[in-house]
Amino acid sequence: MVGVFEVGAVPFNPDGWGPPDSTTATAPSTTTTLPLHVPFAPFSRSEKLGRIADFTRSFANANPSNRPSSGKPGAASSESPFDFSLDLDTFPLANPEDDSSFRLVDAKPPTRPKFGPKWRFNQHRPQLPQRRDEEVEARKREAEKERARRDRLYNLNRSNQNQQRREAAIFKSSVDIQPEWNMLDQIPFSTFSKLSFSVPEPEDILLCGALEYYDRSFDRITPKNERRLERFKNRNFFKVTTTDDPVIRRLANEDKATVFATDTILATLMCAPRSVYSWDIVIQRVGNKLFFDKRDGSQLDLLSVHETSQEPLPEAKDDINSAYSLSVEAAYINQNFSQQVLVRDGNKVSFDEPNPFANEGDEVASVAYRYRRWKLDNDMYLIARCEVQSVVEVNNQKSFLTLNALNEFDPKYSGVDWRQKLETQRGAVLATELKNNANKLAKWTAQSILASADLMKLGYVSRVHPRDHFNHVILGVVGYKPRDFAAQINLNTANMWGIVKSIVDLCMKLNEGKYVLVKDPSKPQVRIYEVPADAFENDYVEEPLPEEEQVQPPAEDTEAGEPNGTTNDVEAKETETQT
Repeated sequence: MVGVFEVGAVPFNPDGWGPPDSTTATAPSTTTTLPLHVPFAPFSRSEKLGRIADFTRSFANANPSNRPSSGKPGAASSESPFDFSLDLDTFPLANPEDDSSFRLVDAKPPTRPKFGPKWRFNQHRPQLPQRRDEEVEARKREAEKERARRDRLYNLNRSNQNQQRREAAIFKSSVDIQPEWNMLDQIPFSTFSKLSFSVPEPEDILLCGALEYYDRSFDRITPKNERRLERFKNRNFFKVTTTDDPVIRRLANEDKATVFATDTILATLMCAPRSVYSWDIVIQRVGNKLFFDKRDGSQLDLLSVHETSQEPLPEAKDDINSAYSLSVEAAYINQNFSQQVLVRDGNKVSFDEPNPFANEGDEVASVAYRYRRWKLDNDMYLIARCEVQSVVEVNNQKSFLTLNALNEFDPKYSGVDWRQKLETQRGAVLATELKNNANKLAKWTAQSILASADLMKLGYVSRVHPRDHFNHVILGVVGYKPRDFAAQINLNTANMWGIVKSIVDLCMKLNEGKYVLVKDPSKPQVRIYEVPADAFENDYVEEPLPEEEQVQPPAEDTEAGEPNGTTNDVEAKETETQT
C-alpha cells in the first residue's frame, strides 16, 4: 500500500504576501497540522545558506560547550532556532530503523600493518625528498669542514717545511767567512728604513760607448704574436769592477771624487733591505779615497729569480729550476733581450770616447757608460759608472733607455700563466713579479734613476716549454718612467741615498786596508769584516765544478753573448748548470 503525503491546510492572507499574522483570524474553523512554535527567519542575499536540517547529527554526542560541532559552514548550533526534534507522527518517513542502516563513505585510505619495508617506505615517502636534501646538505657541509681542516693542516705543515727549505737554500753565504777575518760592525736593516738624505742633481763627467736605436715594433708584441728570443754569439758584454775600470782610475788620479763605485754596486746597497739572498761587496780604503768593488765570480754579475718569493726552489744546484741555475739563465736572457729589441741597421749614437773595455775590431753590445758625480758633502763627491742600453727619439730629442727582462720559468711556482694573463691582466702579472722579485725590480729601477734614463723597458720572456731552459720567447714589452715606477713600488730616493751615505760615512772612519760588506744569509742585516790585503785575489775565488760533474751542452745549445776574456762569467756558469 502506497502511503499518502498530506500537505495540510494552507491559510490564506487577504492583506498581502506571506503567512497571516494570526491564522485563527482568517480561518478560525480551519485546523492546522503545521508544527507549532517554528519561528520565521528573515532571509538576506548577503547571508550564506546552510542546511535546512542535519540528519547526520548525533544528539547523543552533542557538544556540551554549545559550540558548533563541525567547523564546516552550515553546521547547526545548539542555540540555533531550528534546533528541534522531529515529530515522527508528523514525518513518518523519519524512521529510526533507517538511520541504523545509513553509512557515510570514508575517503581515508585503509590502514596498513606497521611492519615490512613497504609500510616504512610509504610512511616516510612524503618527507623523503626533503629529508634527503637535508641529509645531502649536511654531508656536504661536513665534507667542506673536513676538507678545510685538512687544507689548513697541509698548508701549515707545508709552510713550515717551506720555511725550513727556504732557509736551508739561502743559508750559504755568498763568501766563505775565514777565521782570521775580524768583524768590525753589524748593521740591521731596520736602521736603514729610517735614513734619509737628499743629493743635488748629478753632473756628467764623461760618456763612453755607442748606442743603437730602440725598435718600437716590440711594443706591439703580445702572447698571440710572440717572438723567439735570438742569440747574439758575436757581441761582447762586460761586467768590469770599479778598480779595474781605466776611466775610474784616471778620474781617481785627477782627484775628481772621493768615493767610486758602479751602478750595480750602488743599487745593491740602496735596495739592501729588500734582499734575501746573501751578497758581498769589497771595500778598499786607499789614502783618502774609497772604492766599492765586487769579487770575480760574484753574485752581483747574475740576476736573482724568485728571491722574495715564499715558494721554495729546488736545492740541487744542477737542477734547471734551482736558484743558481735560474740566476744564470736570467742573466743570459737579459743580455740577449737588450740586443734583440734594437734596430740593428748600423746607425748608432756615439759619445765622447769608445767603449773603454773593448779591443779594436771587437763587436760590442749596445751600451753607453755615463760617469756621473754626486755631491755627498762639502768636500766629498761620489763618481759612479752608470749604464744605458738604447736610445730613442721623442719630439726630435734623444732619450736614454734601460732594457731589462723578466723571465718565467714555470707557472706553477709563480701561480700566474703569462700566456693567459699577460694580455688581459698585465697588472696582476706585474704585481706577482713585484712580490716574487721585489729586490731585482728595485735594483733595476735604482740603476735607471742613477743613469737618469728617460724610460725603462721591461720585457716578459718565457720558456718555450717549462723543462726547456735553452729556448725562450718574448711575450711582451712594457715601458715605465723610472721615478713613476719607483713611486709605484714604494722605492724612496731619499732613503736610497741615506743608506749609501751612512755606509760611506762608516767606511771613511776605517783605516786604510781592505774590507768586505756581507749580507747575512739568514738574518736581515749586514756585517763588515776586515780582511787581508791579498784576499779574493787567488785563494778566495769560487772554485768551478770538478770536470766529472761538468756536462758540456750540445753544439746548438751553446749560449749566446760570450763575454770578452774574464769580464763576464755567464757563459761558464751556464755551462755548469746544463743537464
